[in-house]
Amino acid sequence: MKMAIQSNIHLYCNSLAQGKTLLYPTDTIWGLGCDATNQEAVDAIFKLKNRPKNKPLIALVSDLDMLSKYVTKLPKNIESLLDTNIPTTLIYPKGKDLAKGVLSENGSVAIRIPKPCFALDLITAFGKPIVSTSANISGEPIPTLQHEIDVKILEQVDEIVPLKSENKTHIPSRILLLMPDGTVKKIR
Repeated sequence: MKMAIQSNIHLYCNSLAQGKTLLYPTDTIWGLGCDATNQEAVDAIFKLKNRPKNKPLIALVSDLDMLSKYVTKLPKNIESLLDTNIPTTLIYPKGKDLAKGVLSENGSVAIRIPKPCFALDLITAFGKPIVSTSANISGEPIPTLQHEIDVKILEQVDEIVPLKSENKTHIPSRILLLMPDGTVKKIR
């Protein structure tokens, strides 16, 4: 089954390119995603989750090269910050070329490079960042397994990747805020 999904990855890329929403496994939890540069798709994620617009979404990128295209400046210690076995989302002070809602009102952006998994393969094939937010209605418990996902999400999302979750943690990534002096502050 995994081979079939991997061989159909371009079908999911086409869905993303058409502005569709996607339910997919990440290296942490089940995620809802879309093209992070497509404003209509990002708006659809907010509506699907019933999420307040003032709570920005996380974007996933494939590598440092892609990351550098969507933030104005990478910290000098970026490689050491990302060199960890713990899935880590970094909040950069200034993002660019991403939809509102991925970019926060103050211009900051939360971005993560996933560990090797379906999501990383998808982003690499798509060639642009994708949104990654927990597959739950805002304020409800975060599902870690596919059978825990609310039926409202399952009925409203455009595409569902029929792949068992490959994640090993079953918890969201930790979130670190990059401070102006180069230090980091733990948010989650």
